[in-house]
This record gives sequence, C-alpha cells and structure tokens, in this order.
Amino acid sequence: MALRTVTADGEDLDELLQRVIPGKDYPCSADRSPSLPWDRFAAWVHCICVVGFDLELGQAVEIIYPPHAKLSDKEKTSICYLSFPDSNSGCLGDTQFCFRIRQSANRRSSHDCLLDQYDRDAPVYLKKDSAHYYGYVYFRQVRDKTLKRGYFQKSLVLLSKLPYVNFFHFLLKLIAPEYFDKNEPCLEAACNDLDRWPPPIPGRTLNLPTMGVVVKVRIPTGQDKPGATQIVQSGDETDTQVSFALPTIHEVDLFRCFCPIFFHVQMIWELVLLGEPLVVMAPSPAESSETVLALVCCVSPLKYCSDFRPYFTIHDSEFKEYTTRTQAPPSVILGVTNPFFAKTLQHWPHIIRIGDMKPAGDIPKQVKVKKLKNLKTLDSKPGVYTSYKTFLSRDEEIIKQVQKGIQQKRPSEAQSAILRRYFLELTQSFIIPLERYVASLMPLQKSISPWKSPPQLKPFSEEEFMKTLEKAGPQLTSRLKGDWIGLYRQFLKSPNFDGWFRSRWKEMTQKLEALHLEALCDADLLIWIQKHTEVEVVDLVLKLKEKLVQAKQYCLPLKQDTLEKLQLHIEAIICSLPEDLQSILLKNGTT
Repeated sequence: MALRTVTADGEDLDELLQRVIPGKDYPCSADRSPSLPWDRFAAWVHCICVVGFDLELGQAVEIIYPPHAKLSDKEKTSICYLSFPDSNSGCLGDTQFCFRIRQSANRRSSHDCLLDQYDRDAPVYLKKDSAHYYGYVYFRQVRDKTLKRGYFQKSLVLLSKLPYVNFFHFLLKLIAPEYFDKNEPCLEAACNDLDRWPPPIPGRTLNLPTMGVVVKVRIPTGQDKPGATQIVQSGDETDTQVSFALPTIHEVDLFRCFCPIFFHVQMIWELVLLGEPLVVMAPSPAESSETVLALVCCVSPLKYCSDFRPYFTIHDSEFKEYTTRTQAPPSVILGVTNPFFAKTLQHWPHIIRIGDMKPAGDIPKQVKVKKLKNLKTLDSKPGVYTSYKTFLSRDEEIIKQVQKGIQQKRPSEAQSAILRRYFLELTQSFIIPLERYVASLMPLQKSISPWKSPPQLKPFSEEEFMKTLEKAGPQLTSRLKGDWIGLYRQFLKSPNFDGWFRSRWKEMTQKLEALHLEALCDADLLIWIQKHTEVEVVDLVLKLKEKLVQAKQYCLPLKQDTLEKLQLHIEAIICSLPEDLQSILLKNGTT
C-alpha cells in the first residue's frame, strides 16, 4: 500500500468518502458448518442421477436428486451417454467407473464459495474442480425376460466437484445395490444421510454415517508428508461405531493399472509430466477410467493441469474438438473403449492399448513400444504405440523391484506403494530445483516498507534457471542419468508448468501482501497521521479497510492476532478524527 500524497485541492473529501468500503459478507469460515437444508449435501455432492434405458429414447435421466439440483441440457445429455458402457464392452453384472465433463459456463453458486473455503488447505491435486464435474457411475446390467430388450440396464451416477475417486466408488457400493432393490425411498434416505455429514475439511478424521453404517475417512492436507497413512488409528470410543475405515479417499491401484506396461513407467511419467496428448484404449470403462486416473496421479504432488477424460465416447460434446485432424492433438488424456477410436485417433502421437486387467498375482506379459502405423484396430495387441524418445535413461532398479514382487506374489497394495513412492521421488527430484529457483524470485523481507507498495516478484528467466542446474540440479537427489536440461526445457512449454507456476506466483504474491500487512501492524500509524491532512488520513483508513477485507476474503497467510491488530489500528485512527467523520466512516464501512 503506497500512502500517496493527497491534498484537499487534489481530491475532494466528499468524493473520497464515497469510496468507503461497504460492509461485505465474508465467505463462510471452514470451521462453521452450513446450516441451510442441502448445504451439507452440496459440500460433497452436486446431485445423484438415475439413468435408465428406454427402447424409444435410448438413455434418459429418470431421476435427479435433490430435485432442485440444476443441470443444463448439455450436461444431462453428456451424463446419459457417459453413464453406460459402449455396447462392445459386454459389461454384464455390476460395473463401476468414472467420467469427467465440463460444467456449463456461468453457473457458480454459493456452494462453490463454501467449497473454496473447505479445500483451501487440501493438496493442489485434491482441490475441487472449478470447471468440471466428476461422474462416479455404478452400472447394472442383468438378464430380465420381463423386459422387451431382455436386459435390465440402469446406472446410478453421483456428480461431484471433488476428485475423491476411491471414496465415492466405495459410497456407491453401499448405496447402489440397495437402490436397485428398493428404488427411490432408498435414494432419498441416502441423500438425507449425506445432508447430515460434517463438511469435507482437510486434516480432520470424519465419521460419515450412510445406509446404516459409518465410514471413517481423512482428507489429506497440503502439509501432510506425501505417502503417509491418511487414517490415524485412535482409541476414541466413537471408533466402536465405525464400520469401515478407508485408508485413502483418492488413490487408485497403480500396480493393477501399470502392471502390463511397468517396463515403460518412466516413459509414461515423462509423457504425463510434459502434457503430451495421450490415448488409453481399453476393453471397458472401468479399465479405461482407472488407467487414466492412474496416469494423472503419477506426477503427484504436481497437479496435472491439462484436460483428462477417464471415459470418452463418440457422443461427447468435445468429440469433434479432440478428434479433428486440422490441427495438432490437444494436451489431453483420453480413455476410450469404442473400436471406432482406433481409426479416429490414429494420428495421435502416443497411444496405450491395454488388454483385460489380470488379477493381482498373475505374471503379466510385458508389452513393447511399437510404431503407431501398427495400430489399426482396437483388436491390435496391447502395447505402447509411440515414437517418443525419453530424455532420461531407463531406471532398471524399479523394474527389478516390481518383477521381484510379482515373482514373490507380493500383494497389489504393496506393489502400488512401491510405484507410488518411485513416482513421488522422481517428481520431487524434478521439481525441487524449480522450487528453489522460484523461491529466489521473492524480494528480501527487509525491502518491505509499510510506507510503500509491496515490492514486485522478480520475473522468471529460463536461462537463469538453467544455470542453477549445474550445481543444484536433480542429480543431487536422483540416480537417473540423461538429458535433464532437455526435459526441463520441454516442461517449461507445458500446461503443467504454466499451472504450477501460476499457483506458486499466487502463493508468493499473497505472502508478500501478508508481510506488508505485518509491517503496517508494526508501524506507528498514530504518529504518521499527526503529520498528514484529514483527507490523507481518511485515505489511509479506506486502504487499511480494503486490505483487511482482502486478507479475510483471500485467506492470506496471517495469524489471527495480526488481523485483530490491524482492526485496532483502524479503530484508533478513526477515533483520532472529528466526530462527523467518525460517524460517516463507522456508518458506511465495517471496522
């Protein structure tokens, strides 16, 4: 905040008072549970849909619950097509999978504001998706001679902004079978259960009652040590009521997904890190969606910033946009099952073709990297079809480790933990030099003055960053050799770097604002106002009020006592003004 010189001649006092910040409703505190009906439900889920099959109309949304939940016609159409497997998948019985669709524009609600507050402490890859819905699907197809088609086909779809894949799939396992047996009253009861849940606040262990059982979960925080167990066992008496304790809300079975292609996990990590266009061709939506989600999380704790569609069909509203040959394929990961895509996406540079996933313990036949021209139909052999040359040499150590686990019939959970740790260490080795360099762009704290605007961050220089790699590069933490410089140069052009850097820039800018506020709190403002005119003092009050509002609104990293101290400064300055000015300032702006 620059306390610029304002004179009575330069600006009229009445005009200045018109700029008094009006009282604002601050966003709901994360600690305050919403109290209106369906607010608690909306903190977790947008709505639950039932999609059935009509012989004349095809797929149709039969029920949306709660009834007041809003979906555009485009969203309903997408949900209809994405809630059923392609006919070639042959999914008999019960199948679970997930899809992701764009949210219609200009539909931000008060519930979005609540979610902003709840997940501000979550890791970046677990924050709510501001522009998309996740659709978690429980599909049932069984023979029924009483129906003309000969089959009962229906899906229960849970729509949410939250990427809690493991948790919502588990929740549907509890709700869907009951719904298919008892119909709508069961769905209403389940939704009423959800509307009694505490908000999804990271770091807290939550007991969530539903369908007569209690599910215990913990949402990770950004401060958690990566790879740490999320559920903390306790001797609390309430634990005796817990039916299920989920060890993770979001992690998929990495080993199951990467088992046939684990010889190439490092190349796949590079492709995902660089935001390369990637297609997963799978026999079913379950395998397609699980593999795409595994790809996205292999660069954790980085957030994958490009688009990804765990299950994508020819009816998708973005089908033309993503399959056109008139321009280069976009930075997106698509999961598909329809054989039509083998020809439609043949021009894409990287395609992973997977077969039926084998049960844990079976020794998979490892697929080779093949040329794209060999991929003609979806019946082609499983493999990684690409001409991509990796920047880094292959890590034989991880391959031996996974192979040994297969031979020893190590549990899938343990194999997944090995792969997850491998990806984590690889990503951290890559990102630490960038973190170190970006931290150096922050101005020194001694350059922050209460009487001047906060200093600017230094601009990012690619060449300056490259110079730091010689002494402080990934070789300090990684055993891998190769063209790290080339990998960094390619990464700096990617959407993942853009998203990461924007996030870091915002964090550092907010940190600067917080440090500036602390400097203001430590300054003797009462001495300053004695040397300045009433107009200048009023201007100071307005700016301090605005900063206080922004600090609360944007959750700046400040201690509560700093905000309280700033509030006292404002009140003390107002009390130093004539009574008529005091009453106007107190009337028009909250202090």
